Amino acid sequence: MTKAASKQSAGGVSMTDQPATPEKRYFNRELSWLAFNRRVMEEACNPAHPLLERLRFLSISGSNFDEFFMVRVAGLMGQQLQRVEARSADGMTPGQQLAAISDEAEILADSQQSVWHDIRTQLDEVGIHVLEPEAIEGDTEVWLQNHFREQIFPILTPQALDPAHPFPFIPNQGSSVIFDLVRRSDREPIRELVLLPTTMPRFVRLPGEPARYVAVEVLLKRFTHLLFPGYDVLGSAAFRVLRDSDIEIEEEAEDLVLTFRSAIKRRRRGRVIRLEMEDGMAPELEAVLKEELGGIEALLTETGGFIGIGDLSMLVEEDRPDLKFTSYSPRFPERVREYGGDCFAAIRAKDFVVHHPYESFDVVLSFLGQAASDPDVIAIKQTLYRAGKQPAVINALIAAAEAGKSVTAVVELKARFDEEQNLYWATALERAGVQVVYGFIDWKTHAKVSMVVRREGGQYRTYCHFGTGNYHPITARIYTDLSFFTADPKVGRDAAQLFNYVTGYVEPASLELLSLSPRDLRNQLVALIDAEIGHVRAGQPGAIWAKMNSIVDPAVIEKLYEASAAGVEIDLIIRGICCLRPGVPGLSENIRVKSIVGRFLEHSRIWAFGNGKGLPGDGARMFISSADWMPRNFDRRVEFMLPILNKTVHDQVMDQVMVANLLDDEQSWQLQPDGRYVRVEPGAEPFNLHRYFMTNPSLSGRGAALEKRKPVPTLSLKRRRSAKKEV
Repeated sequence: MTKAASKQSAGGVSMTDQPATPEKRYFNRELSWLAFNRRVMEEACNPAHPLLERLRFLSISGSNFDEFFMVRVAGLMGQQLQRVEARSADGMTPGQQLAAISDEAEILADSQQSVWHDIRTQLDEVGIHVLEPEAIEGDTEVWLQNHFREQIFPILTPQALDPAHPFPFIPNQGSSVIFDLVRRSDREPIRELVLLPTTMPRFVRLPGEPARYVAVEVLLKRFTHLLFPGYDVLGSAAFRVLRDSDIEIEEEAEDLVLTFRSAIKRRRRGRVIRLEMEDGMAPELEAVLKEELGGIEALLTETGGFIGIGDLSMLVEEDRPDLKFTSYSPRFPERVREYGGDCFAAIRAKDFVVHHPYESFDVVLSFLGQAASDPDVIAIKQTLYRAGKQPAVINALIAAAEAGKSVTAVVELKARFDEEQNLYWATALERAGVQVVYGFIDWKTHAKVSMVVRREGGQYRTYCHFGTGNYHPITARIYTDLSFFTADPKVGRDAAQLFNYVTGYVEPASLELLSLSPRDLRNQLVALIDAEIGHVRAGQPGAIWAKMNSIVDPAVIEKLYEASAAGVEIDLIIRGICCLRPGVPGLSENIRVKSIVGRFLEHSRIWAFGNGKGLPGDGARMFISSADWMPRNFDRRVEFMLPILNKTVHDQVMDQVMVANLLDDEQSWQLQPDGRYVRVEPGAEPFNLHRYFMTNPSLSGRGAALEKRKPVPTLSLKRRRSAKKEV
């Protein structure tokens, strides 16, 4: 702890009286993530959501769960196997964390099955049926049997399990059914395994209405006589495996592309981390799976429900608009339309920010497309972290290169689970003449930046786009993010240094506006918090608002504790992991943390500091960033923090985006000092920030229509806070 932190604070609380033990100062990172996934699952129980959207939340919680085991739990298990005893910030060893995770994960998995049971019952009531084996009869059985024989049977490959046929490899997230059979002719027993190909849909939909679905494993068990003629079934059970899917790259890797291609192949064969088995599996079958799949080390779970909750997403695709959110078409910024669609003219006139998904990602594509076709554009530089499978961004860069422009693409190979797609795009870009750079071996380039250099009047002008999210047209429809466009020469010069840093390892000598990690972002952030402490000690208001996905970094958390003790009012909007304990007397009584989980995924990173005048206010210092407050973002990633200086953009981000997030009481959860998240009860005038932005255009994108705007009333924020304090 720093010398300043050990002194008496301005608020009269001695820092030495604060909780000293790690478990009383921090929440565990992994358990906090499980708490987040529970909030996602809880939305599947929210009666305010249409039924199929509730099912979507449940399936998302299942997919999240899988990734958590494949990466986070796999990492802890690796530490345990290597006898690494490094403790987490809250003081737990890898073994202690795994034990706690196992307990919480089983509770969450049971809850998922319970929620699925309830949703399934309600789906039946509205004409969407998931058939059990006993419901397969009559014409339904005839159709399914024909379908099984013609469409499924040719794909399946039963494998005997005996000394001549060793247990086959089960790929990551692979589902299988194991059978104990006996031959009728001589009563000879045999054990068979049938792997369900990952390319095969999990459900079969019967034709006609109402909608009727059958899981493939149900058909497999129902029509075993087709798979195994002449055999009787003694027992059968479905199971599923999750494998270690993290990729580790050695620093001395000579060819990063070849290394990643090899690592991706190895990932498919990683150590089994979790083995999910059908409830009631015969002991002898269970013993076989444990022995063959490393079940002694893997975390085991049995379920009497549906294995692989994430696969329920297929049912969400049923064409029932009455059971889904009303469709929403994002707006195209009016400011760009006023300039006849000329992005450069609009940016040249004034900085502006686009708020996704309420405003269309098409403006980003238009920016790149115009750069590709404009004869006056001479260079484009672009970072690509997650570009997805949609080729719009890639096509614009290829078109620019084929038009003779200098195009540089920084492709991040270490974007987890997107490595293979990024390798594919990198190859396509290189073939077109784009200079593809893979950045640092041991750092991820996570900053989302696009830079266009254009010849204007005998000189060069630089146009920049900075995003809090990815250049991904699909996620831009459901992630809330900010796209900031500017032609500020200072920002352009800083952006050029950022790209030189990544492509040539040329460390920036002097940045005018940007802060970068791992260069100085944490230090700059700490300095901003220190400034708020200084304002309080000088008798002025001190306030911090911050919105992001996660806060984990102990150094930043300790600085926030110091600020709280000094009397700085701190409001954090943290969607996911939060290791900071809010509202603890003597530690964090001036810190409030809320999480918002709703129709859209809150993804933007926005930080505001009162600057001696409180929040919200015109004098506040406002920043957007690509970084969360986590050690990896500060120490092992290239990230940016950019100040918002334009008044209109400042007002939009502060008075609309941040205030709306703080006002929301329809999809918000409040983090308690003991780690529980309590759903916020809507007030007399409920406020839903997603609904608000779907119906109220933003400020900076409105151009001449700005006069008609309806900003969020900031006064009500103060009233609500006062009312909560009185309660």
